Amino acid sequence: MTPSRQILTVAQMQAAEQVLIDAGTSVDELMQIAGKGAADWVWRVAAERPVTVLCGPGNNGGDGYVIAETLRRRGLTVHVVAPIEPKTSAAKHARQAYVGKVAQSGGDAHGHVLVDCLFGSGLTRALSPEHLLLLRDLAARHHMLIAVDLPSGVESDSGALLNERLPEYDLTIALGAWKFAHWVLPARARLGELKLVPIGVEPVKGAALAIGRPSVEPPALDAHKYRRGLCAIVAGRMPGAAQLASEAAMRAGAGYVKLHSPHSHATAPAGLVVNDAPLSEALADRRIDAMLVGPGLGLGGEGEQRLKAVLAQERPTVIDADALVLLTPGMLREAGTYIATPHDGELETLCRSFSVVASGRQKRAQALAQTSGMVILAKGPDTFVAAPDGRLAVAPPAPSWLSTAGTGDVLAGIAVSRLATGADPFVAACEAVWLHGEAARQVGPAFTADDLARAVSGAIAAAL
Repeated sequence: MTPSRQILTVAQMQAAEQVLIDAGTSVDELMQIAGKGAADWVWRVAAERPVTVLCGPGNNGGDGYVIAETLRRRGLTVHVVAPIEPKTSAAKHARQAYVGKVAQSGGDAHGHVLVDCLFGSGLTRALSPEHLLLLRDLAARHHMLIAVDLPSGVESDSGALLNERLPEYDLTIALGAWKFAHWVLPARARLGELKLVPIGVEPVKGAALAIGRPSVEPPALDAHKYRRGLCAIVAGRMPGAAQLASEAAMRAGAGYVKLHSPHSHATAPAGLVVNDAPLSEALADRRIDAMLVGPGLGLGGEGEQRLKAVLAQERPTVIDADALVLLTPGMLREAGTYIATPHDGELETLCRSFSVVASGRQKRAQALAQTSGMVILAKGPDTFVAAPDGRLAVAPPAPSWLSTAGTGDVLAGIAVSRLATGADPFVAACEAVWLHGEAARQVGPAFTADDLARAVSGAIAAAL
């Protein structure tokens, strides 16, 4: 894992900083590195215009004093507002090093940029009425808002907003490592653009991962369709969803996609092979590398039988849609390889089926992965990928235009295609999430699921 992609809890971040301190870097030195790195971004945004820095009593406030002094030395007009005196040793030293006046109240402070260093990632309780009023007042009197590490009033580990009517920021500068609040709602919607200032933190064992652009390799010069991966997609009562998944799978890297369906599929693209043979016969093909079951499967007895037929095979399998509702623990092979792709309702159903008790999409996904042995791709406004071995990945924000019927079928098709290429199931799920979001970005607003499926080729091109 690269340090620039890891997402740390408050406890993990504190431990990572302690490692640096134990190795000989003082807290004051870390504060100088973080503050000067943040000041570089503020300098670019300010473009020589006045800056107000709001400082709190802790080390986040200390970062603010470093930012203020750095900008002052570069010739900017800087106003510092600090309603509370510094309380930590490093913050006190940073305050002493700042050559300028410090106001205890907002007064008539105004300018182009407000830098919020009031409270940082350690905050777990709501801002006091006085501090909230001060923050809102200063925010209203500045054109741009920048948060250092996190906006005041945001809980780092959950992304919860601890106060109502918190300001919306134009830029948030993460210090040392990403925090969960940088990636999950509701905080994510208020942070604006995100930038990361490294301070030397090394990879942390057990840290979550921010899903980034995958590295997709083009086929080898001597490749043929079977060596690139054969996908088997099993249709059910409603043929359209499985065909949509098949069209996405055809564009996501696999060399051969077969749709096993009793329907005619008159509108299927010419390159899609539709097999109407009995399912047991069709799935006996030993060349199949990965299977998908669920889109349009149906919840009746026929759907259950088709699901069981798929799960009886020793093939990596993506389980989606109706199959997630029909799935029971006894259907899974102990050593099987599975990716499950539930939305919130399906995730709740799976948790009941597997006797998992947890709250929130992230915790449910992690607990279900460990209990079931499946990689869980818990999709939604916040998307998490959890592996049975404890790995966790968080998706970057994707276009909200994805909230339309059929886009989940496209995601499942991408996932089975990546799985068929031989990718580790956790990696395949993460690749699918990124490619799904990238396809949505490329296709633009107000698209249909068909448009999205056709845009998967462009997403693959962006990952080469």
